Amino acid sequence: MTLSVQFLTMISMVLGGFYLGIIQDTHRRFSIHWKQNKFLTYFMEISFWLTQTMLLYYVLFQVNSGELRFYVFAANLLGFSIYQVFAANAYKRFLEHVIRVCLNVYQFIEKVVQRLIITPVKFLIQLLITTVLFLANLLMTVIRYVAKIIFTPISWLFQRLFRLLPKNIQNYLHKLAGFYSTIENIVKKWLKYFPFKRR
Repeated sequence: MTLSVQFLTMISMVLGGFYLGIIQDTHRRFSIHWKQNKFLTYFMEISFWLTQTMLLYYVLFQVNSGELRFYVFAANLLGFSIYQVFAANAYKRFLEHVIRVCLNVYQFIEKVVQRLIITPVKFLIQLLITTVLFLANLLMTVIRYVAKIIFTPISWLFQRLFRLLPKNIQNYLHKLAGFYSTIENIVKKWLKYFPFKRR
């Protein structure tokens, strides 16, 4: 490798170590959300280090075609150490500030969506259901009232006609009505009994 390539490699690996410190602290900050799950913890740790290793090696490959030398690791460690000494505390405070801002923005958006979309939609659905039930109840009341108006004179007329019939026909009709009532009761009992036996 030429001196310029070696210099670029050193700079790249120092910056890579600095980046590794940042991304590691970021990962540690969010790892509290899956610490209770051991499987997820192992999976995230392995995925994190594999991803960062491949990323740093990709940078190295772009700079010096992927040649690994001792000073590459030393430069990486130097960058990581620089981050820990000079920037770790400031970055952690910055990260917490960013998280708070993001949470506040999320809560604001959630409240806006709740008040401008979800609450009005719920109100409209409840209003629609109430209106439909009211109209259905009103319609049934009107139907019962109209039926009463229509069938009351008819019932009165049939009663009058029934009284004009001879006694033997009246008795026959009474018996016929009793027979149909008995059949209806038997059928109802049988229908109640049949599903029970089928289970």
